[in-house]
Amino acid sequence: MAKKKTAFVCTDCGADFPKWQGQCPACGTWNTLQEFVHDPATPMSKGAGSRGGFSGQLSEVQNLGEIVLAETPRISSSMGELDRVLGGGLVPGSAILIGGHPGAGKSTLLLQTLCKLAATQKCLYITGEESLSQVAMRADRLKLPKEQLRLAAETDVEQILDLARKEQPRVLVVDSIQVMFLAALQSAPGSVAQVRECAAALTRFAKQTGTVLLLVGHVTKDGTLAG
Repeated sequence: MAKKKTAFVCTDCGADFPKWQGQCPACGTWNTLQEFVHDPATPMSKGAGSRGGFSGQLSEVQNLGEIVLAETPRISSSMGELDRVLGGGLVPGSAILIGGHPGAGKSTLLLQTLCKLAATQKCLYITGEESLSQVAMRADRLKLPKEQLRLAAETDVEQILDLARKEQPRVLVVDSIQVMFLAALQSAPGSVAQVRECAAALTRFAKQTGTVLLLVGHVTKDGTLAG
């Protein structure tokens, strides 16, 4: 029977060590190492692990010339400028990070995009910072079509993955990655460890299912992504 493994993860830089230390050797900060217990019998993310590979099946080696590009057509976001930035549209199985300062309009841009896209593609918008009513009021102010877009307020990544498996969206928006958390980690949402593991779990799901994943990330005063 596999034994539980204990590691100490720095909440500042995300480095992990087998033993607790007062100072993190990687970034030099003090008292930031927190204990993390991983039980192999209970994977951190149900169905989001690497058991089936990124494609959800056993990986095969192929020649570059054998890959049929028509099998993965791009999905138009319905906004020409956004499509141009993305190189022609959304690619199934891709993970895209939308970064910017708070209040820059990241959520508004994605809400506009998904409300229009939901007319032709199944979309799921996860809001972690605002309530469902706040999102609905914004859509109403912008006079956006609201009938087709699926919406949920959640910050637990395990619950989000369960919802995504049930809804099976073509496009999934998570707003924002800084408020998401995994219960298996003891650090607070927004810490390096939480941001890294939450983003990894969501990205694995996107790769396994061919879902377009759009993550919202806030930028600090220094111009770097928070966490």
